[in-house]
Amino acid sequence: MWNGNKTASRQQYEREVLVLALKASSKVAGDWMLEEDVTDFPRAEDEASVFRTKGFDIFGTVAGNSKLANEAKMIIPLPLMKGLLGHRILIIRAADKNKFAAIKTPAQLQQFTMGIPATWADAALFRHNGYPVIEKGSFDDLFVRLQNKEFDYVTFGANEVDSVFKERAAASGQLIVEPSLLVYYPFPLVFYVNPANPALAERVSRGLNKIATNGELDALFERYFGTQLQAIGLKSRTKITLENPILPADMKDFTPSL
Repeated sequence: MWNGNKTASRQQYEREVLVLALKASSKVAGDWMLEEDVTDFPRAEDEASVFRTKGFDIFGTVAGNSKLANEAKMIIPLPLMKGLLGHRILIIRAADKNKFAAIKTPAQLQQFTMGIPATWADAALFRHNGYPVIEKGSFDDLFVRLQNKEFDYVTFGANEVDSVFKERAAASGQLIVEPSLLVYYPFPLVFYVNPANPALAERVSRGLNKIATNGELDALFERYFGTQLQAIGLKSRTKITLENPILPADMKDFTPSL
C-alpha cells in the first residue's frame, strides 16, 4: 500500500479500512500481509506512476484524480469515507473573521483567493468553478504563506481540518478555523488498484462490501470522525456547492451518506 501525499489522520483511517477489508475477505481469499509505504511524492508525475514504475498494489485517493488520467489503473467505486472529504472547512487569518462571516453566496467567496500546495487534486476543481487559486509550494509552507497574505484561505476536509489546524497552524496565534462556512463538492475517497493485480481488486471490493453491510465501516467512521463532526456543526454552516468535473462515470451519481 502506498499511503503518502496526505495527512496523518487520513493515512491512519485508510490503512484501517484496508485492514478491515482484507480481514473480511480472508475466508474466501486466504491469508494476507500488508506492507505500507508513506513516502511523499510531491511531483505529480511521481504520484501518477506509483503503479507503473514504483510497483505499489493499492492506494487511496479521490475518485477521478486527474494525475492518474493517462495511467492504467483499476478503481473500486465504493466510497471509504461517506463523502466527508468533499465537505471543506476553511482556515483563515483571524483578522479576516468578519469578512468571511459576511459571505453568503458563491460570488462573494470568489472575491477571495484560495491557497493550495502544488499538484493537489482539488486545485483544478476550484478553478473549474471560477474560484481564484494559487497552487504553489508544499503542505509544509502553506500556513506561513497564508499568514504572509499570499492568499486568503485554505480548505481541508471536515475529517481532517481540526488535526491539521492543531498540528500545523494553531501555534502562530494568527490563524483560525473559520466557523460559519462549508464548501461542498462530491469528492468520494476510493481505492485504486494496480491493473496487474485484479485478484486484489476483487478481494478488496468483496471485503469493502462486507464491512459496509455488517456495520464495521460505519463503526470505524464514527470512531474517527463522530465527535469531530458534531463539534464542526456541518448542518448549521452556510453551504456553498461546487461542481466536480472529474468524477469517473461509475460515480457520477455519488451522493454523501453522512
